[in-house]
Amino acid sequence: MNELVNAINGVIWSPALIYLCLGVGLYFSLRTRFLQLRHIKEMVRLMFDGKSTEAGVSSFQALAMTLAGRVGTGNIAGVATAITFGGPGALFWMWMVAFLGASSAFVESTLGQVYKEKINGEYRGGPAFYIEKGLGMKWYAWTFAIATIFACGVLLPGVQANSIGASLHTAFAIDLNVTAAGLALLLGFIIFGGVKRIASFASTVVPFMALGYIIVACVIIALNISALPGVLMLIIKSAFGLDAGFGAILGLAIMWGVKRGVYSNEAGQGTGPHASSAAAVSHPAKQGLVQAFSVYIDTLFVCSATGFMLLITGLYNVQGPDGAALYTGIAGVAAGPGYVQTAMESMMPGFGSMFVALALFFFAFTTIVAYYYIAETNIAYINRKVNRPWLTFLLKLTLMASTVYGTVKTADLAWGLGDIGVGLMAWLNIVAILLLQKTAFSCLKDYEAQQAQGLEPVFDPARLGIKNADYWTQQHANPAQATTAAEQRVAPPQQPK
Repeated sequence: MNELVNAINGVIWSPALIYLCLGVGLYFSLRTRFLQLRHIKEMVRLMFDGKSTEAGVSSFQALAMTLAGRVGTGNIAGVATAITFGGPGALFWMWMVAFLGASSAFVESTLGQVYKEKINGEYRGGPAFYIEKGLGMKWYAWTFAIATIFACGVLLPGVQANSIGASLHTAFAIDLNVTAAGLALLLGFIIFGGVKRIASFASTVVPFMALGYIIVACVIIALNISALPGVLMLIIKSAFGLDAGFGAILGLAIMWGVKRGVYSNEAGQGTGPHASSAAAVSHPAKQGLVQAFSVYIDTLFVCSATGFMLLITGLYNVQGPDGAALYTGIAGVAAGPGYVQTAMESMMPGFGSMFVALALFFFAFTTIVAYYYIAETNIAYINRKVNRPWLTFLLKLTLMASTVYGTVKTADLAWGLGDIGVGLMAWLNIVAILLLQKTAFSCLKDYEAQQAQGLEPVFDPARLGIKNADYWTQQHANPAQATTAAEQRVAPPQQPK
């Protein structure tokens, strides 16, 4: 099974996808004049702007739902595996994917807002919606929807569950079968509660878990601050093949940095637009900017905290493509959460391992919940045409079964299956947002123009020549259903560009 999974990944994660992820991020960054730098203050302001409605969630709740999916085992176990197989330089390429990918996240999330719909009283949107409405390619939209249901409902939950099981077993000696049963019960309680319960759960848990993890990591880094300059130099040298010990794996540093970077922050993968489409905003670019910032939170903050801890303590391994050890800092521990637990335990005896286990539990569990929401949104897209309500119930059962299966299986198989899911979605979505880029850039230009006039930006698709944005067209035809005109046109504090 492992050999088959690795063979499939060899095709999906060919150099073409690596260069596509980096190249598209660079292209979008240039086209938007590096909005990820120009609009940082605006991104922070918009995170706390707006309120939830009966049909949609607030910008912050949508951000939390997105971060629930982004901040997961990839931020802990993913960083460890990236360093093991790509060397310290892999962390630099994770940063590059985050920086360039912020522009991709803006494009895809803005498109999700443009083409969203109200289904059963709730906002729904995502790549399947904007592929059908923006490109007029229903077969392509259905392909993405089916691939995403399969990836998020079957392949990806096992990665998160596997790391939860491994870390709890290491820290508390909890049997994997007990963990699997507990996860299934808790997951069932959340996902059977609907979108509002998912949003409430994510907005409550995600900020605290991420902040707590970053604070503890910063304490460890501060205690070893004298080693930080050397670690930074090691990362840079390894990233460009200048380090004598790791220079031979430059290609692997790029590949694993991009692969784990895309898995962690999901920029361009097509997952972010699902949650961003649920936000109640007056202009699509608002949520696009918020989602761009979420990439920074995930990779530049949380992943960096993990990477610095491992490299400062020296408790990590690096192996070459032939399996030969290039560096051994920790013996008898498989690449994954065990590295981070050992590193924290070495600095905080009696606390470190347990803290990582608890952090990983919340990180990974919220990600599984986010996977359910993404898969459910694509089922909602399919049910617009075929109306099979039982598909949603089947998804719940399948996701719970996948979680149980992933908890007790080997890490290699779980990660391999997860990589297949990520790769399939990335290929399909990146091609789509490249074809629809003009719409997203028009939204950004319109948003900036209205801000320059001192107005609170409001979206009118007809003015921009955008077709099939049915929700927004209806809002203009029935303004009483939208935010009041007075609320829409109050100018926010002007932000420097």
